[in-house]
Amino acid sequence: MANIVLAHGAWSAAWAWKKMRPLLRAAGHEFFSPTYTGLGARAHLATPDVDLSTHIQDVVAEIEIEDLNDIVLLGHSYGGMVATGVADRVRPRIARIVYLDAFVPKDGQSLFDLVGPKAEGNMRKGAEKDGDGWKLTVNPMPPDTAPEDSAWASPRRRPQPIKTFAQKIKLESKEAAPPRHFIYAKRNMPGDAFRQFAERAQSEAGWTCDEMDASHNPHITCPQELMALLTKILKS
Repeated sequence: MANIVLAHGAWSAAWAWKKMRPLLRAAGHEFFSPTYTGLGARAHLATPDVDLSTHIQDVVAEIEIEDLNDIVLLGHSYGGMVATGVADRVRPRIARIVYLDAFVPKDGQSLFDLVGPKAEGNMRKGAEKDGDGWKLTVNPMPPDTAPEDSAWASPRRRPQPIKTFAQKIKLESKEAAPPRHFIYAKRNMPGDAFRQFAERAQSEAGWTCDEMDASHNPHITCPQELMALLTKILKS
């Protein structure tokens, strides 16, 4: 049994892990999935001031108020930014981090730094055009998402406050990072931003790495396969 704490992706929230919750529960795990300020059920709290540190604090607060230890921190996509900051803040509570097709920043990097100037420019233009300058328009679902899953998920996705992508992470802990595992989804969309982190995980000490024949949201498109892989990782 593990205490699994989710750092979810951008535009998303706890609701997106609906298919995974019964699988994790059946395996005996405790699953905590705090929704970030300004998204999901907390979309009414969105403001231009919501940034990466806000979302890091959302997850840290959940960990502290639930008094969780021996945590498996699961960061998906943008949630890798959040998970990295959370582990820096509450390092003694973290047993390992699993990055699921996620961004893995180093100190002083923002998500915009990691996707590059072209992608950043496109997102900023979208925010100026359709998001009052501060709301990043919702990314499309992966093309292999089943129609019924798109019909369920799309209305629930919300614009992402731009400062969450623009703020550079500040890492201050002097302790060694916990063991880290990267899961790379091989069916990535054009402009694949995640292969760089899989390659890092394969070459840098302290990491292990697996690949999935899946697109970017395996918790939606193939939850059983993701559960099997998480089970393998947690037993290692």
